[in-house]
Amino acid sequence: MPLLPSLPDPAHLMDLFARYPDNVRPLLEYTDGILRSEGELSVGERELIATYVSALNACTFCAGAHRAYAEVFGIDGALIDALIDDVESAPVDDRLRPVLAYVAKLNTLPSKLVERDAQAVYDAGWSEGALYEAVQVCALFNMMNRIIEGTGVNFDYADAPEGHPAAGSSPEEQARSYSQFGDMIDALARG
Repeated sequence: MPLLPSLPDPAHLMDLFARYPDNVRPLLEYTDGILRSEGELSVGERELIATYVSALNACTFCAGAHRAYAEVFGIDGALIDALIDDVESAPVDDRLRPVLAYVAKLNTLPSKLVERDAQAVYDAGWSEGALYEAVQVCALFNMMNRIIEGTGVNFDYADAPEGHPAAGSSPEEQARSYSQFGDMIDALARG
């Protein structure tokens, strides 16, 4: 149930952002920068991290939304299911495994990160820049998960996967998906 009485039930992020549009545009442009810009981690890998962090935080809305994007950008849904079910036995690429371990620890025990956690990422062949990309995705989704959970956004894409804007689209069509969402919010706010 939404925690803000002005939201419908079920509440979607669009409902929340349309009701409170201030600062949405810069947030979504930042999100495009984190998730869609050129980087060492692929867009699919960054969306996988967003999905994984959201699942760790039990944020159903974000886990479902970013799973759809991860799949558009080439991540197998079965891999996502396996990762969320049991990270240790999931058939994750060995190179990506320490990145996921790092973000899991950052997500739940950030003060316990130590040099060897970062070194495992570097030893897998990633650069400092790639690690920073993963850190940014984790940090962004800790914030977004708390916005979603703190307001009671409760739309679940598992109940309507075909309703996701990425359903049936291509990576090219999703190149600016967050900024495009911001355009829709702006249009709604202007009414």
